[in-house]
Amino acid sequence: MDFKEAPYTRPDFDQIKTSLATYTTALKGADDPDTALAAATAANQLINDYTSQAMLAQIRHSIDTNDEFYNKEDDYWNTNGPLYENEERKYKAAVVASPYQEVLGQIYPKPDIMSMQNDLKMANEAIIPLQQKNNALVSEYAKLVASAQIDFQGETLTLAQLGPYRESADRATRKAATEAYWGFFAEHEADFDQIYDDMVKVRTEIAHTLGYPDYSALSYVYMNRFGYDEPMVAQYRKTVLEKVVPLTQKQYTKQAKRLGLAKLAYYDLPVAFKSGNAKPTGTPDELVATAQQMYNDLSPETGDLFALMVKNHLFDLLAKKGKQSGGYCEYIPSLQAPFIFANFNGTSGDVDVLTHEFGHAFQTYSSRWIKDGLSTFPTFEAAEIFSMSMEFITYPWMKGFFGAAEEKYKYNHLEAALEFLPYGILVDHFQHEIYTHPEWTPAERKACWRDLEKQYNPERDYSENEALERGIYFFRQGHIFESPFYYLDYTIAQVLAYQFWKRFNVDHDPQAWADYTTMAKAGGSQTLMELIQTGHLASPFEPGALDDTLTAISQALDGVDDQALDK
Repeated sequence: MDFKEAPYTRPDFDQIKTSLATYTTALKGADDPDTALAAATAANQLINDYTSQAMLAQIRHSIDTNDEFYNKEDDYWNTNGPLYENEERKYKAAVVASPYQEVLGQIYPKPDIMSMQNDLKMANEAIIPLQQKNNALVSEYAKLVASAQIDFQGETLTLAQLGPYRESADRATRKAATEAYWGFFAEHEADFDQIYDDMVKVRTEIAHTLGYPDYSALSYVYMNRFGYDEPMVAQYRKTVLEKVVPLTQKQYTKQAKRLGLAKLAYYDLPVAFKSGNAKPTGTPDELVATAQQMYNDLSPETGDLFALMVKNHLFDLLAKKGKQSGGYCEYIPSLQAPFIFANFNGTSGDVDVLTHEFGHAFQTYSSRWIKDGLSTFPTFEAAEIFSMSMEFITYPWMKGFFGAAEEKYKYNHLEAALEFLPYGILVDHFQHEIYTHPEWTPAERKACWRDLEKQYNPERDYSENEALERGIYFFRQGHIFESPFYYLDYTIAQVLAYQFWKRFNVDHDPQAWADYTTMAKAGGSQTLMELIQTGHLASPFEPGALDDTLTAISQALDGVDDQALDK
C-alpha cells in the first residue's frame, strides 16, 4: 500500500482493552495447542494493527511537527501508549505461562519470549504516570530541536540545513556556521538542562519503583541485552579507550596536516580535506535513481525492495522546516513494509543515511515472515549490524554517487567509522555515570560530559567556545534524550560491521553476502550472540576480538596517500 494513502485511525482504547482481555482469557484457559494458537494469533493481529497506527502517527508527526492533527495524535500516544503497554503485559504474562510454548513459537520466536519475560519485570501500574511524563519530555525535546530557525548568510535554516556550511572548505564559513549551530543550543541551554534534569528524575523514579538501584541497571532489562552484562561492557569500554583512541588521534594528526593546520579547532573536525569533503553529485531524485541501480546490481532482492519503497512513497528524505532531526527506519506491520526517514542536506551524509537505513529496511523486509511485527527487528545492537554493514557493502558503487571523489569518500567514511567508536562509547559511559549519580545538578552533568570527552575525544579543542567547554555538546545527541542507552548498540554493531567491511572489501569473501542475507532473514528469531554465529562473525566481547579488525583498518588507511586525495 502507498504510504500516503495508508489510513490512520486512532484506536478505541476501551475496545482494544476488552478484545485483548478476551484473547488473554482464552489463552489462559486453552486446553489444547490449537486453541492456544488461535487465541495468540488473534491477539497478535490486534497488537500489530494498533501498533501500526501508532507508527503511522509517529512517522507523520516527525515529518511535520507543525501539523496540528498529528501533534494531537502524538500527545495521545504519549499519554496512552503506556496504557496499551500495560494491557499487553497482561497478555504477555499469559504467553509466557502457557504450557503450549512449542506451538506459540509459530508466532513468537524464542528471543521474543525472552523479551516478554524482561518486559514483565516492568509490569507495575505505578510507573504508568511516569512513563507518560517521560514520553511528554521526549516530545518536548524533539520539538525544541525541530524549532531551530537559524539566520545564516541571508537564509533561515534548520540545524540539518546548516550541515553543508559546517563542512565548508572555507574555514571562515565553517567556523561561522558551527558557531551559529551551537549558538542555538547555548541560547536554549536552560531549556535543555531542564528537560534532561526532569528526564533523569522520572527515569530514576521508574527504576526505583521497579526495584532497581538505578536506571542504568534497568537498561539491561528493557534493552534486552542477552548474553552480556555491565562488567563485560565496562571492559569493552576500556578496550576501546586503550586500543582505538590512539588510532583515532593518529588520524586526526593526518587530518590537521591535510588541512594545513598545526592543530584542529572544534569547527575543523567535520572537514576531512582542505579541498572539501566528498559531496554526492546530482539532485535528491538523481541520488535515489543511483541507489536504485546500485541495489539492482547488488541483488534481485535489494533491487525489488528499493523499487517497491519508491513506488509506495516509503521514503521521506529532504530536510525541511518543522521536520524532526536525524534519520530512522521503521517497519510497519500492517503494510508489511519498512519506511525510511532522513534529512538530506547535500553532504556525504545523504548517502550514508540512505545506505544505512536501507540496511535496516532490507533486514526487516527479509524477516517479515515473523508474525509478531515488532520482532522483524532483532534486538537493537543486532539490528544495527545490518545498517552499518550495508554502508560498507555498497562501497563498490560509490563512484555513481561521488564521481571522481569516490576514493576521497571511502577513505573518509572508513576513517569516520573508526572515529565514531570512542564517541559512541563516550555516550554510553556518560549515561552510565548520569544514572548512577541521579542527584547531580545540570552543571555537574555537563562537567562529567566534558571530562569523559577529554578521555575519549581528546582532539576536541573548545578554547574558542565557552558553552562547549562547559559541556553542552550532548544536547545535540538525540539518543541521550529520546532513546537512553541505545548508543552502546551502535558501537557493538560497528565492530561487527567492520568485520563485514573486511570480508567484502579486503578478503572478497564469496560467502559474505550469503551470511549477511541469512542473518537478515533470521531477524528477531535469533539473539545477538546467535546472529553472530549465523554470520560467522567474532563477538566484540571476546578478548582480542578488535585486534585483527583494527590492524586491517590501520593498514587500509595507511595504504592510501591521503594527501593525494586532497586535490
